[in-house]
Amino acid sequence: MNIDWKKLQNGSDIRGVAIAKGEEKVNLTPEIASCIGSAFVKWLSAKKGISPADIKISIGMDSRITGPALKEGLVHGITASGASVVDCGLASTPAMFMSTILDEFKCSGAVMITASHLPFNRNGFKFFISDGGLEKGDISAILKTASELTLSGKISVTDAGKLPLMERYASLFVEKIRNGINSSSNYKKPLSGMKIIVDAGNGAGGFFADKVLKPLGADTNGSQFLEPDGMFPNHEPNPENDEAMEFIRKAVLESKADLGIIFDTDVDRAAVVDGSGEIINRNTLIALLSSIVLEEHPGTTIVTDSVTSDGLTEFIEGKLKGKHLRFKRGYKNVINEAVRLNSIGEECHLAIETSGHGAMKENYFLDDGAYLVAKILILAARLRLEKNTGLLSMLEGLKQPAEEKEFRVKLFDEEFKSQGEKIIEGLKSYIQEVEGWTPAPVNHEGLRISCTSADEKGWFLLRLSLHDPVLPLNVESEVEGGVKKITAKLAEFFKQFSNINYDALEKYLD
Repeated sequence: MNIDWKKLQNGSDIRGVAIAKGEEKVNLTPEIASCIGSAFVKWLSAKKGISPADIKISIGMDSRITGPALKEGLVHGITASGASVVDCGLASTPAMFMSTILDEFKCSGAVMITASHLPFNRNGFKFFISDGGLEKGDISAILKTASELTLSGKISVTDAGKLPLMERYASLFVEKIRNGINSSSNYKKPLSGMKIIVDAGNGAGGFFADKVLKPLGADTNGSQFLEPDGMFPNHEPNPENDEAMEFIRKAVLESKADLGIIFDTDVDRAAVVDGSGEIINRNTLIALLSSIVLEEHPGTTIVTDSVTSDGLTEFIEGKLKGKHLRFKRGYKNVINEAVRLNSIGEECHLAIETSGHGAMKENYFLDDGAYLVAKILILAARLRLEKNTGLLSMLEGLKQPAEEKEFRVKLFDEEFKSQGEKIIEGLKSYIQEVEGWTPAPVNHEGLRISCTSADEKGWFLLRLSLHDPVLPLNVESEVEGGVKKITAKLAEFFKQFSNINYDALEKYLD
């Protein structure tokens, strides 16, 4: 097959173009999926030391229109290699992991067909075993094996056993929320009297309204985009997307709901909106979940990605008396660091990115948007019952920046990583000449600088993207106009470099 197999790797996932669009050419087909399925069987066989005949792999997918065809390709490759398949149908990514854990299923491995929030023409695969999601090196090995395979036989509809995974997965949340609220007056329906709406973005998250909230007594009228539609006709299914968050915010206000919940396509990320219309995502979501975790585990470390705000650190370490560790961008990086800390005796119960990827120690360090929402629902119900107050009371004292902005500086050298590293090294020298700019004392990625002058009062982080030829630049300030002051100095710095594009900064400054 005449494709660049390495380009299918996206960190610890596989992602590709499944439908041609503009200049994007297809590089993920059912035939390629078949080779990947076969390679996964070979990898599992070696990893677990068992024959393919003893391997059972579960397959689920989100609502993307290319999912069924890619599933048939996977099934073909897996069964042609001697393993068996169970079909979970429309599923969430975290549920697929649970198919390797739950006693009644105990699959050897699992594959989720998804490309998260990416456009409709993209698709991909996420892989799990009972130890968790596969790592970057595992994906590289699977793709290398797949590139060497040529599977014969026409790919056609293949019968696979059916697995009622989502029903069981939903029941776990119903039980957890009941036990967590532990209402003496209405144990079975502890959310009675609360109006809670869901925006699934036409992805796989619609189950949460019907199979979790309704059995718990919640009024879900006003929920929207619950029907799976792989064209995503209403908005991007992404809790980081401003338009998506505005959709759920308006729905909460119009339906007079107590709480709004929004999921990404495959439900490994989520955000919420308070009844007042206040959006709780990014730093505020991390702050809310930190307050839950630190009440349960005083003093624990919260691991986040590198772009979280100074105000969040002050909130976690000042008000909540916990410890905040900023680590590298990338949800697997954040989760793996939390696992590492626990392994050396530093207690860590929450690892979370500003994107909404959040994982808890109590839940296998699985990034599961529905699990985070369950924890928030327990808190919301208890606050209502015990204190007659809402979620925003838990965020008092969280300092919000007056301004924040993200830019992307494009790199055009063939060896763009080396180019980006040289620019970051150059910035280390440049900041020595700027009054009030000092490097953060602890930093695990790129260069984070505190800007202390009165007209700037903020920080910026310049780092190299994990996968793309760009330098993402995040800038925050506590004062109006501060971001422009900081950005103007950075634009002046970038002028000395060739073969880059920093037009986004100059356009902002115009």
